[in-house]
Amino acid sequence: MQEGLLEKGIEMGMAYAPKVLLAILTLVVGFWIIKRIVSFSTKAILHSGMNLTLTNFVSSLIGMGLKVMLLLSVAGMFGVNTTSFIAIFSALMVGVGMALNGTLGHAASGVLLMIFKPFKIGDLVKIGGGATVGTVDSINAFNTTLKTLDNKRIIIANSNVTGNDITNISGQGEVGVELTFGIGYNDDIDKARHVIMEVGKNCPYILDAPAQAVVVAELDDSSVNLASRPFCKSEHYWDTLFYMQENVKKEFDKQNIGIPYQTIDINMTNNA
Repeated sequence: MQEGLLEKGIEMGMAYAPKVLLAILTLVVGFWIIKRIVSFSTKAILHSGMNLTLTNFVSSLIGMGLKVMLLLSVAGMFGVNTTSFIAIFSALMVGVGMALNGTLGHAASGVLLMIFKPFKIGDLVKIGGGATVGTVDSINAFNTTLKTLDNKRIIIANSNVTGNDITNISGQGEVGVELTFGIGYNDDIDKARHVIMEVGKNCPYILDAPAQAVVVAELDDSSVNLASRPFCKSEHYWDTLFYMQENVKKEFDKQNIGIPYQTIDINMTNNA
Protein backbone atom coordinates (compact mmCIF):
# COMPACT_ATOMS: atom_id res chain seq x y z
CA MET A 1 0.00 0.00 0.00
CA GLN A 2 2.71 2.43 1.02
CA GLU A 3 4.81 1.42 -1.97
CA GLY A 4 1.88 2.14 -4.28
CA LEU A 5 1.34 5.59 -2.79
CA LEU A 6 5.05 6.31 -3.07
CA GLU A 7 5.07 5.26 -6.73
CA LYS A 8 2.05 7.48 -7.47
CA GLY A 9 3.72 10.36 -5.67
CA ILE A 10 6.87 9.90 -7.73
CA GLU A 11 4.84 9.70 -10.94
CA MET A 12 2.95 12.90 -10.07
CA GLY A 13 6.17 14.60 -9.14
CA MET A 14 7.78 13.57 -12.43
CA ALA A 15 4.71 14.71 -14.34
CA TYR A 16 4.35 18.12 -12.66
CA ALA A 17 8.02 18.95 -12.03
CA PRO A 18 8.65 20.24 -15.58
CA LYS A 19 5.46 22.34 -15.41
CA VAL A 20 6.42 23.79 -12.04
CA LEU A 21 9.93 24.60 -13.23
CA LEU A 22 8.55 26.11 -16.43
CA ALA A 23 6.05 28.17 -14.41
CA ILE A 24 8.79 29.48 -12.10
CA LEU A 25 10.99 30.30 -15.09
CA THR A 26 8.04 32.02 -16.81
CA LEU A 27 7.34 34.12 -13.71
CA VAL A 28 10.98 35.15 -13.29
CA VAL A 29 11.45 36.02 -16.96
CA GLY A 30 7.96 37.53 -17.17
CA PHE A 31 8.46 39.88 -14.23
CA TRP A 32 11.83 40.91 -15.67
CA ILE A 33 10.27 41.65 -19.07
CA ILE A 34 7.40 43.55 -17.42
CA LYS A 35 9.89 45.68 -15.50
CA ARG A 36 11.68 46.50 -18.75
CA ILE A 37 8.40 47.27 -20.54
CA VAL A 38 7.24 49.58 -17.74
CA SER A 39 10.62 51.33 -17.74
CA PHE A 40 10.50 51.76 -21.53
CA SER A 41 6.87 52.95 -21.37
CA THR A 42 7.73 55.51 -18.69
CA LYS A 43 10.52 56.97 -20.83
CA ALA A 44 8.31 56.97 -23.93
CA ILE A 45 5.42 58.68 -22.13
CA LEU A 46 7.75 61.29 -20.65
CA HIS A 47 9.24 61.88 -24.11
CA SER A 48 5.72 62.51 -25.45
CA GLY A 49 5.43 65.53 -23.18
CA MET A 50 3.23 64.11 -20.43
CA ASN A 51 4.11 65.38 -16.95
CA LEU A 52 5.91 63.15 -14.45
CA THR A 53 2.90 62.78 -12.14
CA LEU A 54 0.60 61.38 -14.81
CA THR A 55 3.43 59.30 -16.29
CA ASN A 56 4.00 57.44 -13.01
CA PHE A 57 0.27 56.83 -12.61
CA VAL A 58 -0.13 55.40 -16.14
CA SER A 59 3.02 53.28 -15.76
CA SER A 60 1.72 51.74 -12.53
CA LEU A 61 -1.54 50.77 -14.31
CA ILE A 62 0.41 49.21 -17.21
CA GLY A 63 2.51 47.22 -14.74
CA MET A 64 -0.52 45.89 -12.86
CA GLY A 65 -2.28 44.87 -16.10
CA LEU A 66 0.74 42.99 -17.44
CA LYS A 67 1.25 41.17 -14.12
CA VAL A 68 -2.38 39.97 -14.13
CA MET A 69 -1.94 38.68 -17.71
CA LEU A 70 1.28 36.89 -16.70
CA LEU A 71 -0.41 35.17 -13.76
CA LEU A 72 -3.29 34.04 -16.00
CA SER A 73 -0.77 32.61 -18.49
CA VAL A 74 1.00 30.67 -15.75
CA ALA A 75 -2.34 29.33 -14.53
CA GLY A 76 -3.04 28.09 -18.08
CA MET A 77 0.14 26.00 -17.98
CA PHE A 78 -1.43 23.85 -15.26
CA GLY A 79 -4.56 23.23 -17.30
CA VAL A 80 -6.67 25.87 -15.58
CA ASN A 81 -9.52 27.02 -17.81
CA THR A 82 -8.63 30.71 -17.99
CA THR A 83 -12.05 31.65 -19.40
CA SER A 84 -13.77 30.20 -16.38
CA PHE A 85 -11.00 31.55 -14.19
CA ILE A 86 -11.57 35.06 -15.54
CA ALA A 87 -15.31 34.75 -14.88
CA ILE A 88 -14.65 33.52 -11.34
CA PHE A 89 -12.01 36.17 -10.88
CA SER A 90 -14.42 38.89 -12.07
CA ALA A 91 -17.11 37.70 -9.67
CA LEU A 92 -14.54 37.56 -6.90
CA MET A 93 -13.42 41.09 -7.72
CA VAL A 94 -17.02 42.31 -7.44
CA GLY A 95 -17.24 40.80 -3.96
CA VAL A 96 -13.84 42.11 -2.99
CA GLY A 97 -14.76 45.48 -4.46
CA MET A 98 -17.81 45.67 -2.23
CA ALA A 99 -15.70 44.71 0.76
CA LEU A 100 -12.96 47.15 -0.21
CA ASN A 101 -15.23 50.01 -1.13
CA GLY A 102 -12.87 52.46 0.55
CA THR A 103 -9.91 51.17 -1.46
CA LEU A 104 -11.79 51.63 -4.73
CA GLY A 105 -12.62 55.12 -3.51
CA HIS A 106 -8.91 55.78 -3.13
CA ALA A 107 -8.37 54.65 -6.74
CA ALA A 108 -11.21 56.89 -7.97
CA SER A 109 -9.71 59.78 -6.02
CA GLY A 110 -6.35 59.05 -7.66
CA VAL A 111 -8.00 59.41 -11.07
CA LEU A 112 -9.50 62.75 -9.97
CA LEU A 113 -6.06 63.95 -8.89
CA MET A 114 -4.75 63.04 -12.34
CA ILE A 115 -7.58 64.87 -14.12
CA PHE A 116 -7.80 68.09 -12.10
CA LYS A 117 -4.09 68.25 -11.14
CA PRO A 118 -4.29 70.31 -7.93
CA PHE A 119 -0.57 69.64 -7.53
CA LYS A 120 2.29 67.84 -9.21
CA ILE A 121 5.42 66.05 -8.06
CA GLY A 122 7.79 68.53 -6.44
CA ASP A 123 5.09 70.95 -5.20
CA LEU A 124 5.04 71.98 -1.56
CA VAL A 125 1.49 71.35 -0.31
CA LYS A 126 -0.58 71.47 2.85
CA ILE A 127 -3.34 68.88 3.26
CA GLY A 128 -6.27 69.57 5.57
CA GLY A 129 -5.90 71.86 8.55
CA GLY A 130 -2.15 72.25 8.19
CA ALA A 131 -0.78 69.35 10.21
CA THR A 132 0.37 67.62 7.01
CA VAL A 133 2.87 69.73 5.06
CA GLY A 134 5.44 68.37 2.65
CA THR A 135 6.75 68.13 -0.89
CA VAL A 136 4.85 65.77 -3.20
CA ASP A 137 7.10 62.76 -3.81
CA SER A 138 4.71 60.50 -5.74
CA ILE A 139 1.04 60.07 -6.69
CA ASN A 140 0.06 56.42 -7.01
CA ALA A 141 -3.18 54.61 -7.75
CA PHE A 142 -4.25 54.45 -4.10
CA ASN A 143 -2.13 56.94 -2.17
CA THR A 144 -0.05 60.08 -2.34
CA THR A 145 3.36 60.34 -0.70
CA LEU A 146 4.75 63.56 0.76
CA LYS A 147 8.33 64.18 1.88
CA THR A 148 8.71 66.50 4.85
CA LEU A 149 11.55 68.92 5.49
CA ASP A 150 13.11 66.48 7.98
CA ASN A 151 13.01 63.73 5.31
CA LYS A 152 10.03 61.81 6.68
CA ARG A 153 7.63 60.12 4.27
CA ILE A 154 3.92 60.72 4.81
CA ILE A 155 1.63 58.33 2.91
CA ILE A 156 -1.94 59.63 2.56
CA ALA A 157 -4.85 57.70 1.06
CA ASN A 158 -6.04 59.51 -2.06
CA SER A 159 -9.61 59.85 -0.78
CA ASN A 160 -8.23 61.65 2.28
CA VAL A 161 -6.40 64.02 -0.03
CA THR A 162 -9.40 64.89 -2.19
CA GLY A 163 -11.69 64.95 0.86
CA ASN A 164 -9.65 67.72 2.54
CA ASP A 165 -8.67 71.26 1.69
CA ILE A 166 -5.55 71.28 -0.49
CA THR A 167 -3.22 74.25 -0.26
CA ASN A 168 -0.61 74.26 -3.02
CA ILE A 169 2.05 76.47 -1.48
CA SER A 170 4.58 76.38 -4.30
CA GLY A 171 2.59 75.43 -7.39
CA GLN A 172 2.41 79.01 -8.73
CA GLY A 173 6.17 79.40 -9.10
CA GLU A 174 6.32 82.29 -6.62
CA VAL A 175 5.05 82.30 -3.06
CA GLY A 176 4.59 84.80 -0.24
CA VAL A 177 6.24 83.90 3.06
CA GLU A 178 4.03 84.79 6.03
CA LEU A 179 6.13 86.37 8.79
CA THR A 180 5.10 87.83 12.15
CA PHE A 181 7.46 89.59 14.55
CA GLY A 182 6.35 90.74 17.98
CA ILE A 183 7.88 93.79 19.65
CA GLY A 184 7.25 95.37 23.03
CA TYR A 185 4.81 98.23 23.53
CA ASN A 186 7.71 100.47 24.55
CA ASP A 187 9.67 99.77 21.35
CA ASP A 188 9.69 102.03 18.29
CA ILE A 189 7.44 100.60 15.55
CA ASP A 190 9.13 102.56 12.74
CA LYS A 191 12.57 101.43 13.89
CA ALA A 192 11.46 97.79 13.96
CA ARG A 193 9.84 98.17 10.53
CA HIS A 194 13.08 99.59 9.14
CA VAL A 195 15.06 96.64 10.52
CA ILE A 196 12.72 94.08 8.94
CA MET A 197 12.82 95.87 5.58
CA GLU A 198 16.62 96.08 5.61
CA VAL A 199 16.96 92.38 6.43
CA GLY A 200 14.57 91.67 3.56
CA LYS A 201 16.69 93.73 1.15
CA ASN A 202 19.77 91.74 2.10
CA CYS A 203 18.00 88.38 1.75
CA PRO A 204 19.26 86.72 -1.48
CA TYR A 205 15.95 84.94 -2.08
CA ILE A 206 13.37 87.74 -1.79
CA LEU A 207 12.04 89.14 -5.09
CA ASP A 208 11.78 92.85 -5.86
CA ALA A 209 8.20 92.52 -7.06
CA PRO A 210 5.80 92.43 -5.43
CA ALA A 211 7.60 94.73 -3.02
CA GLN A 212 7.92 93.74 0.62
CA ALA A 213 5.89 95.69 3.16
CA VAL A 214 5.65 95.67 6.96
CA VAL A 215 2.37 96.48 8.72
CA VAL A 216 1.03 96.44 12.27
CA ALA A 217 -1.07 93.29 12.21
CA GLU A 218 -2.23 93.06 15.82
CA LEU A 219 -2.06 94.73 19.20
CA ASP A 220 -1.70 91.63 21.34
CA ASP A 221 -1.87 91.34 25.12
CA SER A 222 1.89 91.62 25.56
CA SER A 223 3.22 92.59 22.11
CA VAL A 224 2.75 94.69 19.01
CA ASN A 225 2.80 92.18 16.13
CA LEU A 226 4.35 93.33 12.85
CA ALA A 227 3.50 91.27 9.76
CA SER A 228 5.36 90.99 6.47
CA ARG A 229 4.89 88.84 3.38
CA PRO A 230 7.96 88.91 1.14
CA PHE A 231 7.77 86.91 -2.09
CA CYS A 232 10.33 84.41 -3.33
CA LYS A 233 10.66 81.55 -5.79
CA SER A 234 8.75 78.48 -4.62
CA GLU A 235 11.89 76.40 -4.18
CA HIS A 236 13.30 79.05 -1.79
CA TYR A 237 10.30 79.12 0.58
CA TRP A 238 12.05 77.49 3.53
CA ASP A 239 15.34 79.32 2.87
CA THR A 240 13.54 82.67 2.99
CA LEU A 241 11.56 81.79 6.10
CA PHE A 242 14.60 80.67 8.08
CA TYR A 243 16.80 83.54 6.85
CA MET A 244 14.29 86.20 7.86
CA GLN A 245 13.52 84.73 11.26
CA GLU A 246 17.18 84.37 12.22
CA ASN A 247 18.48 87.66 10.91
CA VAL A 248 15.59 89.82 12.11
CA LYS A 249 16.15 88.44 15.62
CA LYS A 250 19.87 89.23 15.39
CA GLU A 251 19.19 92.78 14.20
CA PHE A 252 16.55 93.32 16.89
CA ASP A 253 19.16 92.35 19.47
CA LYS A 254 21.67 94.83 18.00
CA GLN A 255 19.08 97.63 17.98
CA ASN A 256 17.82 96.78 21.49
CA ILE A 257 14.35 95.99 20.19
CA GLY A 258 12.73 93.54 22.55
CA ILE A 259 10.75 90.46 21.54
CA PRO A 260 8.30 89.97 24.41
CA TYR A 261 7.32 86.62 25.80
CA GLN A 262 4.46 85.62 28.03
CA THR A 263 4.95 86.34 31.70
CA ILE A 264 2.81 85.69 34.72
CA ASP A 265 2.68 88.12 37.64
CA ILE A 266 2.03 86.41 40.97
CA ASN A 267 0.94 88.59 43.87
CA MET A 268 1.25 87.01 47.29
CA THR A 269 -0.49 88.35 50.35
CA ASN A 270 0.16 87.52 53.93
CA ASN A 271 -3.10 87.14 55.81
CA ALA A 272 -1.43 86.18 59.05
